[in-house]
Amino acid sequence: MLRRLLLTAAASATAALTAVPSASAGTPAPPPAASPVPTASPAPLAAPAGLSSLYTAARSGTEPAAMPPPARPEDSGDRLTVTVHDAGNGADGTYELDCHPAGGSHPRAAEACDLLDGNTTWGKDLFAPVPPDALCTMQYGGPATAHVTGTWAGRPVDARYDRTNGCEISRWNTMVPFLPDLMA
Repeated sequence: MLRRLLLTAAASATAALTAVPSASAGTPAPPPAASPVPTASPAPLAAPAGLSSLYTAARSGTEPAAMPPPARPEDSGDRLTVTVHDAGNGADGTYELDCHPAGGSHPRAAEACDLLDGNTTWGKDLFAPVPPDALCTMQYGGPATAHVTGTWAGRPVDARYDRTNGCEISRWNTMVPFLPDLMA
């Protein structure tokens, strides 16, 4: 971000300088350089301890695939409780899910942990609700609801899921097998 800001400022300054008329009347201004973007990059900033790979990825413009683990093992907190109602087919109930390593009473603990790990990205809430201004199809996916509480990636979780419209159905389906598969 800082690099982009510096490059934009340098390009703007170069463009402004080439637009200024030359000091001697009748002498045209010199043509602009081949590239208004400077070739020297700013000095790298030091990465915070334990986040060097994340910091490097952020500076290079690429996003890391998944959120890094907490710095201390006791902060892992990857424990969730899922309470499912009205799903049918024996899917109703309360399930405990522990990850790293996978365990608990969740019927598909390893697959659920893999799904959550694979979809966890730095700076995004994996359990975020559908935005209030989202345009959703008017379809009903059934009466199933789920309530998820606990801690994931060191952050508290208190999320509710239902299947009352197309957005909510899609949100539910992206969490299968963490949530029961109701399409079967």
